[in-house]
Amino acid sequence: MLVKCFGAAVQGINATVVTIEVNVSQGIKFFLVGLPDSAVRESRERILSALTHNKYRFPRQQVIINMAPADIKKEGSAYDLPLAMGMLAGNGQINCEKLCKYIIMGELSLDGSILPIKGALPIAIMAKEQGFEGFILPDANAKEAAVVEGLDVYGVSKITEVVDFLDGRLELEKIKLDSLKEFSEENRKYDIDFADVKGQEQVKRAMEIAAAGGHNIILIGPPGAGKSMLAKRLPTILPPLSISEALETTKIHSVAGNMPKGTSLLFKRPFRSPHHTISDIALVGGGSYPQPGEISLAHNGVLFLDELPEFKRTVLEVMRQPLEDRNICISRAANTVEYPASFMLVASMNPCPCGYYNHPEKECVCPPGAVRKYLNKISGPLLDRIDIHMEIIPVPFEDLTNKPIGESSEIIRERVIKARQIQEKRYQLENGIYCNAQMNSKLLRKHAKLNEECKNLLQIAMNRLNLSARAYDRILKVSRTIADLDNSENIEAKHISEAITYRNLDRDGWAG
Repeated sequence: MLVKCFGAAVQGINATVVTIEVNVSQGIKFFLVGLPDSAVRESRERILSALTHNKYRFPRQQVIINMAPADIKKEGSAYDLPLAMGMLAGNGQINCEKLCKYIIMGELSLDGSILPIKGALPIAIMAKEQGFEGFILPDANAKEAAVVEGLDVYGVSKITEVVDFLDGRLELEKIKLDSLKEFSEENRKYDIDFADVKGQEQVKRAMEIAAAGGHNIILIGPPGAGKSMLAKRLPTILPPLSISEALETTKIHSVAGNMPKGTSLLFKRPFRSPHHTISDIALVGGGSYPQPGEISLAHNGVLFLDELPEFKRTVLEVMRQPLEDRNICISRAANTVEYPASFMLVASMNPCPCGYYNHPEKECVCPPGAVRKYLNKISGPLLDRIDIHMEIIPVPFEDLTNKPIGESSEIIRERVIKARQIQEKRYQLENGIYCNAQMNSKLLRKHAKLNEECKNLLQIAMNRLNLSARAYDRILKVSRTIADLDNSENIEAKHISEAITYRNLDRDGWAG
């Protein structure tokens, strides 16, 4: 008997329908074709144990299974459940009428329990687009798939539930989710706050400007100055995720298998902080079967690289293209996948190997030239993509003990949101441009015009501070953001002056 059931293959962050054709006929052999990987080929043993354990018969005839389209690699153990259902239907043990109405995915345990899968959200989106009535998947992934409206989602925990449902002996409960209500309640809750930071008012101002314009920022300071503490609080002042951003971000984490159990959507902007021993493939994504890397997992959020010079140079260099294009294309012999990678880069570093160059109290013990050599670990092209360079000095003891509590993240976030709204209106006709940091040269000439006073001030600064040519555009972009925070239509001299102070590493002689 020939039957068909349906699963899905995830490529990048999108899914494709996989038609599973099962033919049970006379003979004794078992064939599984359609470009399955080793995990799919091993499904026979898992299915055999699960069926036997639950008093179902594994077909004792010849079984031929084809997974179409045959030119797409089928990866992972999530095909166990649809393959098992196809075998039972082909052997006449269950009714096959409902099989064509549902996408079925799930990994089988040897006792018939159904284990979680990756990519539930993109599969659910595809199922709705392709006109399927519902999606049967593991209980642990049900909330994630239920975000998609107009699709019946059924979470199951054992193979017997699926068999009884398809045979009409059991009515599974549809997973219903008020994602909008849950989203609005959760996307502003954080356990940390900028009010926790004592002192460092100028640095907090720089972080606010970075958040308002989507600018990349690097923090330079001695150990214990608060670099990591400030970086971890940056997501608390970024605008809340929109529903479309949350869906796209959730799709990436779903494909990577990073979704917390029982979670429907990612409500907060991601904050990724990989260790400096990370490989280039782990950072940008890839592998034999391409998976999202840290830059994609930080999409719509923050990528924090602590101790930037300690990262291997090859790792840092592979970020140059994603920082410009805001996506990463991973090419392999068999296929090519593309992952989004629109993130804010926040980096931190010590000013020198010992950490105390320019420290107000402690003396630097590094030999001559060590500071410049340490800074040269970061290439000019990468530094060129970082708009704000902020030097941090340690907070004095008096400020730690007597300083009043500063502004909360909620107050700062409101100013950031207003500045972002101005930018959204400004770039509404520009494809792929959403904030000041993304401006190209043409938009910079259009939206960052300077009056004579600003031009003279910038010329004096460039000459006196020996700022590099690459600092010019960055100063204009940051000035435009400062003006937006000030609700000013034009860039004024005070905005230029403040922006100039955020280019420390470009100053000639800064590193000795």
